[in-house]
Amino acid sequence: MTSRIRRILPLVGAAVLAVLVGAPVLASADPQPTGGSTGAAPPSAVEDFSYPNAEQIQRDQGIKLIKGDGHITLASCDDTAQQIKVLTVQGPNGDPQGAYCFKATAKAGYLALEVPHVFALETAEHPISADLRPQSDPTAPATTVNVAKNGYQSVGEGAAGGAPTVLLEVRVTG
Repeated sequence: MTSRIRRILPLVGAAVLAVLVGAPVLASADPQPTGGSTGAAPPSAVEDFSYPNAEQIQRDQGIKLIKGDGHITLASCDDTAQQIKVLTVQGPNGDPQGAYCFKATAKAGYLALEVPHVFALETAEHPISADLRPQSDPTAPATTVNVAKNGYQSVGEGAAGGAPTVLLEVRVTG
């Protein structure tokens, strides 16, 4: 048995030496991936919550969707669906569409957007909180309006003596 150990011992020693010498060599390998340019950095995997296809939606529908948590999404207006409706003034100085509808997929959600000429907000199965500001003064502080479940709230031009307003944020609150 001793002769057998004497024959295996040099092999084990060589294997241990190879591992000890090889590990620092692997650890100091060039961190650049092969096949890529040395100056290019990989894309960031950090979520910035930007609304997908926002530029295309703005060109096609005239609504600026900025960012959100994904729980409030733009939808086609459908009277049978449970939706949040943003009603806007139509006409030469207003929005050609007249209404924008959103689907809420959770009891809490957030969407930053810019919708001009808003005169009313309507809800279905979820209450909301919305921030609006006067359209004529982009530096004015936003005012918050709460709309109950299955509610309707006149804002801006829709309220007595109201001025044109811009919707800035919608939050689902329940």
